[in-house]
Amino acid sequence: MEAWAKERPLARQSDNLNVGWERSFMGIVIVDGKEVEIGPHERLNGIQVAARAGIEIPHYCWHPGLSVVASCRMCLVEVGTRDPETGQIVMLPKLVPACNTLAKDGMVFVTNSEKVAHARAMVEEDLLLRHPIDCPICDKAGECRLQDYHFKYGQSERRAELQPFSSRKRDIGDVTLFVDRCIMCTRCVRFTREITGTSELLVVNRGAHEEIDVLPELPLNNKLSGNVVDLCPVGALADKDFLYKQRVWFLRRQPSVCPHCATGCSIWVEENQDRIYRIKPRENLAVNQWWICNDGRYGYPFVHHPQRLRGAWKRQRENLLQVDWSAALHWMTDKLLQAKRPAVCLSPFLTNEEAYLVCHWIKVNESRIVVSLGPIPREGENERFPGGFVISAEKCPNRLGVEGVAYWFQESPLSFERLLAEVESGEIDAVVVLGGYIKPWINPEQAELLRRAKFLALADLFPSPLSSKADLVLGMTAFAEHEGSYVNRQHRLQWLTRAIRPPLGSRSLGDLLWQWNVMTGLYKPRPYRAREILRVMAQDIPYFSAAMGEIPEHGVDLRVNQLAEHGASSEQQTT
Repeated sequence: MEAWAKERPLARQSDNLNVGWERSFMGIVIVDGKEVEIGPHERLNGIQVAARAGIEIPHYCWHPGLSVVASCRMCLVEVGTRDPETGQIVMLPKLVPACNTLAKDGMVFVTNSEKVAHARAMVEEDLLLRHPIDCPICDKAGECRLQDYHFKYGQSERRAELQPFSSRKRDIGDVTLFVDRCIMCTRCVRFTREITGTSELLVVNRGAHEEIDVLPELPLNNKLSGNVVDLCPVGALADKDFLYKQRVWFLRRQPSVCPHCATGCSIWVEENQDRIYRIKPRENLAVNQWWICNDGRYGYPFVHHPQRLRGAWKRQRENLLQVDWSAALHWMTDKLLQAKRPAVCLSPFLTNEEAYLVCHWIKVNESRIVVSLGPIPREGENERFPGGFVISAEKCPNRLGVEGVAYWFQESPLSFERLLAEVESGEIDAVVVLGGYIKPWINPEQAELLRRAKFLALADLFPSPLSSKADLVLGMTAFAEHEGSYVNRQHRLQWLTRAIRPPLGSRSLGDLLWQWNVMTGLYKPRPYRAREILRVMAQDIPYFSAAMGEIPEHGVDLRVNQLAEHGASSEQQTT
């Protein structure tokens, strides 16, 4: 160890004057012989520094979004410091928890020594003394840290005798607590104290009799309660919605964006055989950190609702008859072109690419068509939690994106209220409404006003007062059934990946609009690719210019170019 440690002296500011100011303030930490650079303002613990070097330090209680308690002792490592004068490494006599050890310039972490391995094995053995070996019936099997760490770091033989156990189950509110499985990492307790500020969960009793519990009059039912299931490293906290429904190794996951509000949380859509079984948060420090609200977590059943609109339906007299998609598009096109003043209404649930294809078709084929914006569903005010998480009052995912497209093609798109007024007065005689709303969004009075148009077409997810009056009804796809991009309330563009196939007989609106453009010769007859459309948008519309290249995992801030231009202009004024 001392040999590789002496190869590089301690990093000092005076030694690096020739390699730039930023480099001079870099610190060097050595983890198992690997050098890791840390920035001047970075506060990383041993676990984070090791991860940067590609080395895993096992842990239970530590989480980057919660306070440090260093209670599980699974992350014990050897730590030393290097003398700046002699270069000699002085190791601490005892193991220290990596989660509670701040990495500094000149520090040395040893994670693979015999001493460390023995400590990890002892921690694993201690946890398994009181933990039921019920993996075959535990929902956490397949993604349980205790299970994984035991095979990786535990002992090959169990010295204690197996004791009979009864899996005590306790309903504590939104989730189910399996008391015997708890390893007392207290992640869930800290979450309710630090992130939600509700403090429903607490530790009762002392010593070996410690348990997680709630007060009788204060169950766990806040709007972020489902996150404690994700935080639990074992199967102690179980999701009532997912319990006993699927084995995790059968699930496939795709990255997506939550459609339930304008926060635009990054999520994983986990499915099996084209059915969604679980929504999990996807880490994105710029948007939702590590969390999602319960509306986003448990709001996916609408995707599989039996009353979903499927296929294309044309009204003949008083009945709706299913027709071919191409025939439906041709008929809709003819009606729009024959109308005196037609209008197309864009909802905030459309992807940016869908909105662009509609507006591009209008610009090229019929500039008389008026672009209107659908209603923006709102519920109260933005709800902010002590940990920084925000539930937006806007209950739609892409208002800013759709508006960015609409205002580029038409200087003054109509509001939904203005659209209703002009249809009522007879100024607008043909209307195409592109909906996709998750919840009921239009009342019978509004539907009756729109029906006064000579032609009314609707693309939506569910039957409504409007679908019962429309001349043409098209079944749309939900967020998990197509690809595209959303822009959240902070102007961050994120990508949705198609996770499941749409219901039988349905087509994605993007595919439909692509065919719509192909029929008029705007694009070549090839498969619809949303990413290609986004690149075209980035070239045409300045608001989307930051999306010109590949979209990072955590999205791209569309204001970055504006901020850069503002910074450059400010610098010029200063000079």
